[in-house]
Parts: sequence; structure tokens; C-alpha cells
Amino acid sequence: MTAPLPFVTFPDAEQVATTYLRGKLTDSVHVGTEWPDPLENALDGGVVAVSRGGGVVQQAFVTEDVTFDIDVLASTKADAHDLVQQVRGWLFAASREPTPGAVIYRVQDISLIWMPYQADAEADPVPRYVLVMQIRIRPA
Repeated sequence: MTAPLPFVTFPDAEQVATTYLRGKLTDSVHVGTEWPDPLENALDGGVVAVSRGGGVVQQAFVTEDVTFDIDVLASTKADAHDLVQQVRGWLFAASREPTPGAVIYRVQDISLIWMPYQADAEADPVPRYVLVMQIRIRPA
């Protein structure tokens, strides 16, 4: 009789990324999985909203590749650019240091897109970058 396959629960990748980034970025930056409401009140400190995209198990019971779509917003384009570069740098650094709840093995850049947001004709545009990155993750 063969042993049953192990039961593996992969970590909540969004939670791992947001917890990690909260510990690295300044307290004035709103880090979460959604834009804060009202958005305008958080722009001076900056907003980082991490959303899980696709994912695929790379090695059964061991690793999963997870894609993140990360909205980075601020009150100016320069501030948004500085913040998105910090987020990008910290996520690359995550593969070289302990991360609560998971081990991150590999980080890849997929794309970085400038996307100004304008809700309607009466609203001011909100500087926004969308950073897409992929990490290889496994349970800690």
C-alpha cells in the first residue's frame, strides 16, 4: 500500500505580500488589497493595492507561481513613481529574507504601466502605476 499524497495548503499570497510590504514601507502608505475609501484622503501618503492575478502550481505540494497586479497611487506622478519603485525593490528583496507565512523563491517583473485615473470630467486625475509581478511561493 502506498502512502497517501500529502495535503498542502498554500499561503494566502495577497496576505503575505501586503503584510511584507506594510513592514517595509512607511506608515503613511496605505497598503491593502483594495483602494481606500475615500481614495483622495490617502493619496498624500500613497496607496499600494495588491490583487492576486493568476497562479499555477509549479511543483506539486511544494511551490506555486503567483501573479500580482499592484496599483500604486499618489498625489503626484513623481510620488507614485518613487513609491512603485520602492514596492518593486522590496518585492525583489523578499526572495532573500524571511517572510511571515511563506517562503518566496523567485520574483519576476512582468510589466510596469503608467495609467492616470480620471473618474469623470469633474474629478482631478489620480496618478497611478500598475505593476505586475510574479513570485514563486511555498508554505513556510
